Amino acid sequence: MTLVQMQPGSTDATAAGRTVADAMETAGPQVCNDMTVEVALSVMASARTGHLLVCDDSGLCIGLVTQSQLAAVRDGSAYSDRVQLRDILGDRGPFTSPVTTMVEAGHMMCHSEVDALPVVDEHGSALGVLALAR
Repeated sequence: MTLVQMQPGSTDATAAGRTVADAMETAGPQVCNDMTVEVALSVMASARTGHLLVCDDSGLCIGLVTQSQLAAVRDGSAYSDRVQLRDILGDRGPFTSPVTTMVEAGHMMCHSEVDALPVVDEHGSALGVLALAR
């Protein structure tokens, strides 16, 4: 796996100087944490995206959900149509900053075992998403 938009044939020295801002995707769809899993899956399908940024009532990014996460919840034995995104997010994060180096972000993603990270500003507002390309 490689981080999105990495230059083909880039060296470690080149990658070390690149920041998340150089490679992140635009934020895309942002939804409120009171949205149900079914509605979130529908929004993803309509937007043709594999993830959604989840915000709290103040508009601050509190996490990211993926289509595979939501499908696993929907297929679980404890699922009901009332399950909201806030019920499945758990702790906030992980997040990254646009000034984080690509090397640092790659290590964070590896250790957190995630395929995508929300990119937030110093106030917690979503700026974009850093995702792994397959």
